[in-house]
Amino acid sequence: MKDKLLPLGLFLFFTPVLIFTELALLVKANYFVNNSARRTLISSIAASAEENKISISDSIFSSSDYRTDFIEESIIAGDARPVLIKNYLKKYHSPLFPYADLIFRVSQNYGLDYRLITAIAQQESNLCKKAPPNCFNCWGVGIHSRGTMCFDSYPKAIEWVGRYLKEGYYDEGRTTPEEIMKKFCPLSDGSWAFGVRQFMEELE
Repeated sequence: MKDKLLPLGLFLFFTPVLIFTELALLVKANYFVNNSARRTLISSIAASAEENKISISDSIFSSSDYRTDFIEESIIAGDARPVLIKNYLKKYHSPLFPYADLIFRVSQNYGLDYRLITAIAQQESNLCKKAPPNCFNCWGVGIHSRGTMCFDSYPKAIEWVGRYLKEGYYDEGRTTPEEIMKKFCPLSDGSWAFGVRQFMEELE
């Protein structure tokens, strides 16, 4: 009788141990998979930041007790903006897609909201798809009865528009679509500002 009880006792003793061990291995495997995915995301966004010459604080990575989620939030909040512009232009098949990084850099250089140049281009020309041919003017600037302002290329147009918005609007305190509209297109019934704001929200 004792011989029969001995194997049963061993079985009852080791079964919880085996179950606990298996669960521990599953949890550990899941942790490494998720951690790997997070690190892949960080590497991808960090590479984009490097491409756009955006610095990421060395102190975040040098700290011995940093948290992965803190790093992710810091990178995404500060450096995903060029990626957002790029994805938005790609989504709408815009000719401006190759210049997404330039749009972001010009916006940074002039202290503009990073979404503004793209949002105005969407409002004025469906992101350059309905712009005057061979003119590279996607923003509706200098278009009147006397003719249309044209540029030699998209990069020159983006630079000019960035400086124009800084000097002609931001320097005067006109930083919202509503305030910009009063000077940019004063005859609008408000739909211009509504459209620009909506496109800016899409870019977030």
